Amino acid sequence: MLKYTIKRILLMFLTLFIISTICFVLIKLLPNPMVSRDPESSAYKYEFSYRVARGYIKPDGSPEPIFKQYLYYWKNVFTKWDWGEGFKMYKGSKVIDIFSEKMPFTVILNIYSLIFSIPLGILFGIYAALRKNKWQDQIISVGVMIFVSVPSYIYAFLLQYILGFKLNLFPLQIDQGRDFFSFSMLKSMALPVLALSFSVIAGLTRFTRAELTECLTSDSMLLARTKGLTKRQATFRHALRNAMVPILPMIIGEFISILTGSFIIESIFGIPGVGNLYIQSINTRDYDFFMMLTIFYTFIGLAAGIVIDLSYGFIDPRIRMGAKK
Repeated sequence: MLKYTIKRILLMFLTLFIISTICFVLIKLLPNPMVSRDPESSAYKYEFSYRVARGYIKPDGSPEPIFKQYLYYWKNVFTKWDWGEGFKMYKGSKVIDIFSEKMPFTVILNIYSLIFSIPLGILFGIYAALRKNKWQDQIISVGVMIFVSVPSYIYAFLLQYILGFKLNLFPLQIDQGRDFFSFSMLKSMALPVLALSFSVIAGLTRFTRAELTECLTSDSMLLARTKGLTKRQATFRHALRNAMVPILPMIIGEFISILTGSFIIESIFGIPGVGNLYIQSINTRDYDFFMMLTIFYTFIGLAAGIVIDLSYGFIDPRIRMGAKK
């Protein structure tokens, strides 16, 4: 298990390095003109001096080789933990400082979403499995297919129009304060939380129903019933417990994803999170913001895969990742 874990971590960093290298080269190949073309303007002087200091261009204005820029970039990260500064967005501010300022909005939004969606998804899945092929199961299955198929931003627009605009029950945009537990903040976060929750509830419902249905029709359930257990006892002591083995890693993966946020939802509801920041960095081609956020999102995705795989072994000791047959 330890050997497998070390191997996965090393492969994760290798993949992270390859992806970050490709992204750095591609964004450097894109045309990125100066903010101002007037050499005497303060904006031009600031950006020119910034690019020279970061090793992007030479003092005469010609570009440095891309591989040299890349080496200089990682040198600043490893030796100074310096991810750069904004020269188009948040000019002069440290990238890591802006990132730290935006992250709480993304995290708290996704935490509220998971707290709301995970219990409902599991309960709907259990209920659908226990009512398999009955009208309750069919209604839940139709709802699951609809909510899985439709993108979350469609729900966002519908919620804004119906609950926000027509009924005026919730604000259309999130509060910009930092008191995340105040009533006004909770009320303003209701719509984006709902928009993020629908797909999670649907996915978890479908997965829970499938796993529990398989467990309910297994030979172990028949053996439990022959030993004198009632259907309720056999379901909760055996079937539900076995079904949770593949379900819990999925839940763990959802909690890890709270750091990734939702690009479109944050833009629609005016949430000043890292997702919205990432979209802005792509639109403006702000090198350092783009690179830092790309590396962050890639690392979270790769780490989530490792944690989910390892969690199987902790949940069920009979499972050993990387073991030879």
